[in-house]
Amino acid sequence: MKINIFTTLIIIYHIQAFGQAGTISGKVTEHGQPLPFVSIMVKGSSLADVTDESGIFTIRNIPFGHYTVTTSAVGYEPQSREVSLSEKNETITLDFILKESVSELQEVVISGTMKEVSRMDSPVPVEVYTSSFFRANPTPSLFESLQNINGVRPQLNCNVCNTGDIHINGLEGPYTMILIDGMPIVSGLSTVYGLTGIPQALIERMEIVKGPASTLYGSEAVGGLINVITKNPARAPILSVDVMGSSWAEVNTDLGIKFNHGEKAQSLLGVNYFNYQNRIDNNHDNFTDVTLQNRISVFNKWKIQRKDNKTLSIAARYNYEDRWGGDMRWTPEYRGSDEIYGESIYTSRWETFGIYQLPVEENINFQFSANGHNQNSFYGTTSYDADQYIAFGQLTWNKQLGQRHAVLLGTAYRYTFYDDNTPATVGTDGNNPSVTSLPGVFAQDQIKLSEFNDLLLGVRYDHNSVHGAIFSPRLNYKWTTRNKQTVVRLSAGNGYRVANVFTEDHAALTGARQVIFTESLKPETSWNTNLNVVKKIYTATGTFIGIDASAFYTYFTNRIIPDYETDPNKIIYSNLDGSAVSKGVSMNVDVSWANGLKILAGFTAQDVVVTENGETYQQLLTERFSGVWNAGYTFGNSGFSIDYTGNVYGPMRLPLLGELDNRAEYSPWWSIQNIQVTRKFQKGWEVYGGIKNLLNYTPPVNSIARPFDPFDRYVQFDGNGQVVATADNPHALTFDPSYVFAPNQGIRGFIGARYTLNQP
Repeated sequence: MKINIFTTLIIIYHIQAFGQAGTISGKVTEHGQPLPFVSIMVKGSSLADVTDESGIFTIRNIPFGHYTVTTSAVGYEPQSREVSLSEKNETITLDFILKESVSELQEVVISGTMKEVSRMDSPVPVEVYTSSFFRANPTPSLFESLQNINGVRPQLNCNVCNTGDIHINGLEGPYTMILIDGMPIVSGLSTVYGLTGIPQALIERMEIVKGPASTLYGSEAVGGLINVITKNPARAPILSVDVMGSSWAEVNTDLGIKFNHGEKAQSLLGVNYFNYQNRIDNNHDNFTDVTLQNRISVFNKWKIQRKDNKTLSIAARYNYEDRWGGDMRWTPEYRGSDEIYGESIYTSRWETFGIYQLPVEENINFQFSANGHNQNSFYGTTSYDADQYIAFGQLTWNKQLGQRHAVLLGTAYRYTFYDDNTPATVGTDGNNPSVTSLPGVFAQDQIKLSEFNDLLLGVRYDHNSVHGAIFSPRLNYKWTTRNKQTVVRLSAGNGYRVANVFTEDHAALTGARQVIFTESLKPETSWNTNLNVVKKIYTATGTFIGIDASAFYTYFTNRIIPDYETDPNKIIYSNLDGSAVSKGVSMNVDVSWANGLKILAGFTAQDVVVTENGETYQQLLTERFSGVWNAGYTFGNSGFSIDYTGNVYGPMRLPLLGELDNRAEYSPWWSIQNIQVTRKFQKGWEVYGGIKNLLNYTPPVNSIARPFDPFDRYVQFDGNGQVVATADNPHALTFDPSYVFAPNQGIRGFIGARYTLNQP
C-alpha cells in the first residue's frame, strides 16, 4: 500500500512538472539557407534535438529555470545562448546563424590558385592536413609523416644510404614539387631535403594537390605539389618544445621561439636536431638496417607590419646532414676506400624565400626564393661531388574584374646552375656545368558562372634556354549544391618536366652500376584529367561523415624511365619510345562522432604502366593498391587520447638483376602500423608514447644482392661485361642495393614530451 501511494505521488509530481514545463524552438541557418542535422542541446541536461531539413528544431518539456542552449555541427563554429523559463507552457524562440569554422574541413588554401580561398570554394581540389594530423604519428621529419596520407608514399630508393623520394599517385619524386609558404623550393632533391629538418612545431598545415600544376608552378609540378605552410609569427606560440626518443636510440628535438621586435615586427626561430648512431643488423647481412644520421636544421621567419597592412615576410633555412650506411665495421677512415664498403653522404643546403607586396593601390606581389645545395658523397669507391644553385623570382597581380572575374597575371624567372663530377656535366672540352635560364608568363581567370558554378582557365608559357618553348594550359570546373554539402570538380591540364637524373636517382650513384645516356634527354610532357567529388553528411545523432573521391588519368610522352633490366651492370637513361599512363581512383572517408571518436581512412587503386615497342608492363616500384587509416579517440575530459595509424600496400614490381635472379619479381602485401597514447596536462604540457611498426614488418633478408662482396671481387664477367653464372654465384648476381620497397626498421617503442607557451 505504501509503495502504491509513493508511486502515485511520483506520477502526480511529474504530471505537474510537465504541465509547468516550457518549450524552446527555432531555426538554424547559414547565409539565409536552412542547415539540417545541427544538434541543439540544453547544457547540463539530456534535453536535445536535431534540426530537420528546414533547419527547424523543438525541445519540449523543459522545467522552469535558467539554461544555456548550445549548437554543435562539424565544420561550423558552436554558438551558445542564455534563456530563462518561468511561466507555464512558455515557448521561447531561438534562431541561430552559424558560421563555417576554420578547421581541416574548411581550410583556407593557396596551393590550387596561388591566392587565399576557402578550401570548399577552390576550383582545384586541395587536401589539407593540420599539425594535429601529424601529431597522431610523430616522426623525425615530414618526409616520414607522409606515410599516412592517401595516395602519397615516401619511397626509399637505396637499401644502404636510405635516400628516398615522394610518390604521388604512383609517380616518382621528380614529378613532385615542394613549396614552403607557397614558394617553390625547386631542386631535384627537394622531395627529400625540402621535407627534412623543418621543426614540426612551426608547421601550421600541409596542402597537397594531386595532378599537374605546371600552369602556375612550372616544371617539377607534373605529378602534384606539397605546400608546407609555417605558422604566422604574429599568431605563433611564444615557445614550443618537442623532444622524442625511441628504443632504437633515435633522438629528435624540435624547438620554436617567437620574438617581438618592437611593435611592427615578429620573428619565429625554429631548430630541429636529429641524431641516430645505433648500429643495428637484425637481418644479419652485415649491413646497417638503417643509416646512421646526424642532422641539424635552423629556420627563421620574419613578419613585418607595413602601412595599409601590406605583406612583407622573409624566411631562411639551413640544413646540414651527415649520414652513412653500409658494412657494420665501417668507420670514417674507410670513406672512399675499397677495403670496407660504406655509403657516406655529407649534405649542406641553404634556402631563403619571401614575399613583398608592392606599395601601390593594386594587389601586386613579388615573391622570391633561392637555394644552394652541396653534396659530398662516397658510394663505396664512387664519389659524387655536386653543387646546385637556384634563384627564382615571380611577380603576380591579383585583380577582381566586376562580380564574375578574378584574374591572376604573373611573370617568373628561374636560374639554375648545376655542376658535379659525373658524366652529366662532361663536355667535349672537359667539365661543362649545366646552366639553365627559364623565363615564363602565366595567366588565370576564375569565372563565376553562377552562384553554384565556377570555371577556372589558366595558361603558361615558358622558354627553356636548352629545350625552347613550353606551353601549359589548364581548365578547372566546380559545381556546388546550395547547402555546400556536395562539391564536384573536374580538371584537365598539361604538365612538363626537364630532368637532371643525377639529382633525382641515387641508384645511379651506388657504385654498383654504370650510367649510360643513349641520347640527349628531351622534356617530358603529360596530359591529365581528374574528377573529384566531395560529400558532407550530417546525421540525426550528430555524426559527421565526409567523403572525398577522385578518378585520375595522366598520359605521358617522352617519359624518362631508368632501365635497370636490359643490363644488370647499367642504368640506361633515354626518352621513352612510346607512352606511359597513370590512372586510378581514390577515396577518403572522414567520420567524426560526438563521443570523441574520429576515423580518417582512404584507399588508392591505380595502374601505372609503360608501353614501348608494342609491349605494356607495370612500372617498377609502383603499387596497384594502397590504403591508409588514422583512428583517434579522446577519453572525455581526462586528458587522455589514443591514436592508431597505419598503411597497407599491394605488390610492386621490383628490379631484378637478370633471368637467373632467384628473388621474387613482386613484393608481398605489407603494412606499417603504429599506436600512440597521449596525456595532456594544464599549462601547456603534454606527454606521449607508443609503439611503431606493431607488426614488425621488414623486407626480405636478401634485399641487398651479394652484401658479402660489395666490390664484386668474386664475380666473373664475360667479354661483353655480362655476369657469368658460377658455382659460387649460380644466380649471376652482382652487389646491388636497389631491390627496395619498404623501410627496414622493425618494431620499436617511443616516448616524448611537448611544451607550449601561448600568448598571455
